Formats: sequence, structure tokens, C-alpha cells
Amino acid sequence: MAAITLIEGVTQALAWEMAHDDSVVVLGEDVGVNGGVFRATVGLQQQFGEWRVFDTPLDEATIAGVTIGLATQGMRPVAEAQFEGFIYPMMEQIASHAARMRNRTRGRLTCPAVWRAPWGGGIHAPEHHSEANEHLFANIPGLRVVLPSSPARAYGLLLAAIRDPDPVIFFEPKRIYRQYKEEVPDDGEALPLDVCFVLRDGADVTLVTWGAEVKEALEAADQMAQEGVGVEVIDVATLTPLDFGTIAESVRKTGRCVILQEAPKTGGFGAEIAARIAEECLYDLRAPVLRVTGWDVTTPMYRLELKQLPSTARVIAALKKTLAAG
Repeated sequence: MAAITLIEGVTQALAWEMAHDDSVVVLGEDVGVNGGVFRATVGLQQQFGEWRVFDTPLDEATIAGVTIGLATQGMRPVAEAQFEGFIYPMMEQIASHAARMRNRTRGRLTCPAVWRAPWGGGIHAPEHHSEANEHLFANIPGLRVVLPSSPARAYGLLLAAIRDPDPVIFFEPKRIYRQYKEEVPDDGEALPLDVCFVLRDGADVTLVTWGAEVKEALEAADQMAQEGVGVEVIDVATLTPLDFGTIAESVRKTGRCVILQEAPKTGGFGAEIAARIAEECLYDLRAPVLRVTGWDVTTPMYRLELKQLPSTARVIAALKKTLAAG
């Protein structure tokens, strides 16, 4: 069993599904000859041919439209936006057509398409290349929004996303694309969508996060464990539909919750989780729910970028604050 990085998990999942399902095609800017800007599709055109892995014009709106057309006519396209900030021209067609296809046609047509995009900051790129905008898509009914946080979850969740009969937005946290490796069997075994993963058990406080910030969450949990504090770390993984049951069960056990997100605070997906906790778990809380987030600013240039990203120190401060309350 090979030890692979997160981006290699993406490549491996694409290769497996293309080898076992002729309806799967990959399209996007530079995904063929060059293998993508981050080399997520490297070698796939050589393996499967230019009819199944093909470069498109630099036109995100066209990529979105072609993807929807392919999906409604029996194909399973996987489209790439080079960066999450480039996905905005795709949103009109994704929101107005892909997400509504099943409902609009009363089930006659579905849209089994995946839109992949490298997501988040931390690589010293300009602002359109460093955004965390998952909350914009989480508010669109009919879409799944998936954010893997490890090589194994990238592999298993992408397989599940390609096999899903409805459209999926698949954001890949590029800050941890090549940060570490883990052993992942290349066996075509998908992981379940719509499920939160409990990465650490703990009885004192619940820490909920997703994407690249899982790294900071686990670091904070490890440091708090040295002080005798049990932090339960939950990786949301699929934002919508949200597996709130797993979060609620943990909050009822610990009575405290900190939500960690890379996106700006106002209107972020963490606010949705906090609201659900207030609605369904209010009387289980021993302290107010806290959020650790990015600031409400445009992603700064690289000299200030790390100050925008929530740090392990900020997470630990929030954990200590909620433990001291109530």
C-alpha cells in the first residue's frame, strides 16, 4: 500500500473511476497536456486519451455549461476550476441549472457532475487564488459541498462524489495538498458522503471544522491533551447536506463547542452550525458557542496572509475561553 499526498489521492481517485467507468471524463483549463495547475490530473490524458481528458478555453462559464450538458446526457464529467476564486463565472449555471435539474425536470434528468477547485489560502498566491468561499455554495439547494482534509478522505470522497447522481462541489484545500502522506489503498472503496468524521474523542469540549483547518484543530487538541483537556475534533467533510446529528451528539456530551473555519466570519458556514446548536442543543450548553474564523477582509497578500488564517494559538485561546465560562 503506497503512502500518498492529498493531491495524489485526487489523481488516484480520478484514475480509478475513469478505468472502471467509461462515462467519466475530465475537463478544464490545462488539465490535459499539463496535468492541471497543481498537477492533479497529471498523466490522465496519456492514460485515457484526449477525448476523455481534454483542455478547454480559458472560459469558466463555458466549462460549466459543457459540464452540465455532458451530465444530463449520460456522462459523468469532472470539471476543474483552476482556483476557487475562478469559480464565480460558473456559479450562474451551477445555481440556475445544475442544482435545479432534478427538480425542474421532475426527475427526468439528473446532473451527475463534479466541479473540483483548489481551495483556501496559505500558498502565498493573490487574493482570487486564496479564497475560502464554500458558504456561497452551501446556500444553494440541490448541491453537495464536499471538503476533504486528508489523502484518504480526498480519495474516498472524490470517488463518492463522481458516483453521486447529483451535482457536487468538491473543494480541495491546497495548503495541505503535499503537506503530509498517509497510506491509502487504491481499491476503489468510496467513503460516505453526508457524514461527519470524529477524528479525536474527548469529553470536555467539541471542536468542529473542515478543510485545511483540520490540521490546526488536531494540533490544538494534542496540546490541550497535555493539560488534561479532552477535545473532541469533528471534521464536517460534507457541508451540505450537513450531518448535524454527529455534531449534536458531541455537544450534548461535552456541553461546549468551538467552530473553526478559514472563511471570513460574517455569513460563514460556522454560523449555520452555531444556529443549529442554538436551536437543538441550547439546554445542553455550559458556555456560549465560539467561532474562530478568518477576518472579514479580502484575502491579503502573502506578507499578511498567515494573519488571515486562523492559527493553532487562536484555537487554543478559544478552547480555554469556553472552558473557563460557565
